[in-house]
Amino acid sequence: MDLFDIAAAIRNVATRLDGVPRELHVQAKEYASAEREYRIALRQEILKLRAEGLPATLISDVARGTLAELKFKRDLAESLFKSASESSKALQAELSGLQSIYRRQDEA
Repeated sequence: MDLFDIAAAIRNVATRLDGVPRELHVQAKEYASAEREYRIALRQEILKLRAEGLPATLISDVARGTLAELKFKRDLAESLFKSASESSKALQAELSGLQSIYRRQDEA
C-alpha cells in the first residue's frame, strides 16, 4: 500500500466519521422518544389495572406483557444507538491505524 492509497483511505474514513455525530443524535433522539412512549404507556396501564382491581402482585407483569411491543421498540432503539456509538469507535480506531501506517510509510 503506497502513500497515495493510505491517504485516500484516511480521507474515506474521515468522511464517514463526519456523519457520525448526526447519526448518533438521530439514534439518541429515537431512543429517548421510545423510552418516553413506553414509560407513559406503562404508567397508564398500571393505573388502569389498579382501577380494575387486579391484585397488586400481578399488575407489573400484566402491564409489561400488555406493552411488550412498545418495550421491544424501546429496546431496539437502545441497541441501534449503542451500535452507532460502537461503529464510531471502530471508525476512530481504523483512522488511527491508517494514520500510524501513513507516518511509518512516510518515514521510510
